[in-house]
Amino acid sequence: MEEKTLIRHSKRLAKLLRHDPGALSMDPAGWVPVEELLALLGITRAQLDEVVAGNNKSRYAYDGTGTLIRASQGHTLPVDLGLEPVEPPEVLYHGTAEPTVDVVLAEGLRPMLRNHVHLSADVETATKVGSRHGRPVVLAVAATRMHGDGHQFYLSANGVWLCDQVPAEYLTSRAPD
Repeated sequence: MEEKTLIRHSKRLAKLLRHDPGALSMDPAGWVPVEELLALLGITRAQLDEVVAGNNKSRYAYDGTGTLIRASQGHTLPVDLGLEPVEPPEVLYHGTAEPTVDVVLAEGLRPMLRNHVHLSADVETATKVGSRHGRPVVLAVAATRMHGDGHQFYLSANGVWLCDQVPAEYLTSRAPD
């Protein structure tokens, strides 16, 4: 499949599985029957497999039977991904654009329209995320301290760290050396 077509299908999947399933039968955990999705998108299973496998962020996952599919995280819909709280590494990272840094450092990170704040385990990923909206700035999150203070962290199927919010006192604008 051409890269342009792959990207177009991936964006349609993101809309349907993360934000607006339309007529699809989505269960409370975000799972959608693959056959329904294929009929709606007008693509083959092989094409869907290529989109899922080719997504550089591993955004989509099949269930164990291969008959259901869902987004791994990033939902604006209320879904229960069934994630259990886990202990985070000492520091996690969040990439943002330079114009938002002062507000974030003053108010903390909120999920905005999503269900969770998304954090990265490495500076490189956070930098890529931050660059989507301008000059990137990487914020370090004192995750171990935050966890010790009672905040819960979750690790999505595709390796994105999730939490409900990050209060300002756990953020620094410079990643540690």
